[in-house]
Amino acid sequence: MSTWTVVANAKAGTSEPEAIDEVMAVLGARHDAELVETADADDLAEVLGRVADGSTVVALGGDGSLHAVVSVLDDLGRLGDVVVGLVPLGTGNDFARTIGMDRDDPAAAAAQLLEGEVRSLDLVRDGEGRVVVNAVHVGIGAEAAVEAKPWKSRLGPVGYAVGAIISGVRATGFKARVEVDGAVVSHRGRLIQVAVGNGRYIGGGTPLLPDADPGDGKLDVAVSWADARWRRVGYAWRLRKGRHPHRDDVQMMRGRRVTVTGQPSRGNLDGEVCHPAATHTWTVEPAAFRMLLPASGQTSSA
Repeated sequence: MSTWTVVANAKAGTSEPEAIDEVMAVLGARHDAELVETADADDLAEVLGRVADGSTVVALGGDGSLHAVVSVLDDLGRLGDVVVGLVPLGTGNDFARTIGMDRDDPAAAAAQLLEGEVRSLDLVRDGEGRVVVNAVHVGIGAEAAVEAKPWKSRLGPVGYAVGAIISGVRATGFKARVEVDGAVVSHRGRLIQVAVGNGRYIGGGTPLLPDADPGDGKLDVAVSWADARWRRVGYAWRLRKGRHPHRDDVQMMRGRRVTVTGQPSRGNLDGEVCHPAATHTWTVEPAAFRMLLPASGQTSSA
């Protein structure tokens, strides 16, 4: 049997022991599955530094857990050495939605991995060298994450919606120049959001980039602007339903490099809010890592 290293965050409150036991029972029926609990990035680096070439590393958790595994593998120069798997145990599980993993039953998700197909997926890299697995965005989405933080622990994914409405009322937008593959994106007024990514969803199921394919070698980009509060609130509301691409103050496009330069703005990188910066740059790295995805016909609904 091949060896699979199953990584759980020892500090993650959503890592329920019963669910982990179920996952390990499913994976252990076919592979030599070893559960490792890590407390921080140093622990994770130690574990991933010693896994054998060609083995499989399974992240138990949400987007943050997957990001941590891929980021550490990238730091170690080992992205090409292993196959990555994911069993969703987080709050949002947004990348899991894009790739079709079962988000309701951890044991079923583990079974999907056993019958899964290895596919090469892209990564996004920002100007500071950080990797993005799912999506990164500046503007109202980052502010919504800040507003949602006190609500998330009480309301779960609904807390994201609360944060989006609050930020839609309070946000005033920012002035910036957006370029996609060197071409300036035309917009009218202050920007409220620029989003770039591989995954389709953020914030527990919001379809920010509804047509994104993490293996197509391109970045999906959404540029949004609004100069009136009612339009900002309308954007935030339509965003939750995935109807924002039809608005006249939204542009959707694809490219390989995106730059935002202007008034300092916060970014949200795979769920982590970053400090305001005057320049944000993202580039795609096609087929940067290999991941186990559900086999055709076995994907779950979004």
